[in-house]
Amino acid sequence: MEENQDYLNELNELPVEKQESVLKGLLKQPKPAWAVAFACVIAFMGIGLVDPILKSISEQLHATPAQTSLLFTSYMLVTGIVMLFSGFISSRIGAKRTLLYGLVIIIIFAILGGLSNSVGQLVGFRAGWGLGNALFISTALSAIVGVSVGGTEQSIIMYEAAMGLGMSVGPLLGGILGSFSWRAPFFGVATLMTVAFISVTILLEKIPKPEKKVGFWDALRALKHKGLLITGITALFYNFGFFTLLAYSPFRMESYSAMQVGFVFFGWGLCLAISSVFLAPKLQEKFGTKNMMYTALLLFAFDLMIMGFGANNSTVISVCIIIAGLFQGINNTLITTAVMEVAPVERSIASSAYSFIRFTGGALAPWLAGKLADWYNPHVTFWFAAAAVAVGALVLFAGRRYLDNIE
Repeated sequence: MEENQDYLNELNELPVEKQESVLKGLLKQPKPAWAVAFACVIAFMGIGLVDPILKSISEQLHATPAQTSLLFTSYMLVTGIVMLFSGFISSRIGAKRTLLYGLVIIIIFAILGGLSNSVGQLVGFRAGWGLGNALFISTALSAIVGVSVGGTEQSIIMYEAAMGLGMSVGPLLGGILGSFSWRAPFFGVATLMTVAFISVTILLEKIPKPEKKVGFWDALRALKHKGLLITGITALFYNFGFFTLLAYSPFRMESYSAMQVGFVFFGWGLCLAISSVFLAPKLQEKFGTKNMMYTALLLFAFDLMIMGFGANNSTVISVCIIIAGLFQGINNTLITTAVMEVAPVERSIASSAYSFIRFTGGALAPWLAGKLADWYNPHVTFWFAAAAVAVGALVLFAGRRYLDNIE
């Protein structure tokens, strides 16, 4: 998702005939590329899988919303830290082994999550899940590029399509399986990941290790570049809104079943995918990268503010969640493109540094969202998230001179 996003923008600037040719080429990709893409779908499903079952987990494990939201906090914190060093690991043991280790770790901790008897155990096992996900996701794109045919554009489309499908289907699957038991989605992911592991093992040949190995601290050193640091801090504040919506808003749809919550986030995921792949590049070309980033952030902040006013109305919350996907998809694509272009370092290193800041910093948001509701009320939770996203826009504006080259 982070790497090579600028190729997506180049693709959207191609003539329509060329775009159609690239899209048709997806059907001609070899089996190894499809095996990794399928595994990507399942990996991204895990991000939103627990949304529809958060209320069930809270009720059946006798946990508060703040305690239950720690499922996201532990997951993101470990993901962010491990992504900082994933390039170091992959460049030494190889891409295929990194992918398979990540899948095995996800399978193990998904099963353990389904067997949990307390929210504390579940939070710990979600942290383990984050470890596996970081290893897999950080390596998957380079693996697809390495085994696909027809050019980089087709590889990126395949990866982005897998991400969008996973982000949208994850909550839907969580809602369907969660209607039987909150444990079922965990076992469902473990089963699908096992199929993905077998597919990658059989179909993906060994990928040569890169000639130049990534240094252990290369990603942290990259943060000395102010442009990269500015985009990372912007993403940190943005993630306060992103994960407040993802981890806390399900508790405000009190009249909805797990299935209904799943459909709401399915709609959110579709809007996220459509706007990130199709709308963002066109708006960027017409209005400029920074201008659209300001706009998307402020519109998302406004959306969260409306959620604050309607915090006790399930319909208002659900409609705002779906609409937010449009603004988030645009911002995700543009800020990722900025990260890839702003720093004079390799894309993989810039991606690791950026992911470290946004995930580890944003990990506080799910827990804080629940605590703010406990300390004050649910309205304050969404208003605080709106303020945080607005601060992200201000940070971006204040550091705009370090981002001139992204235009």
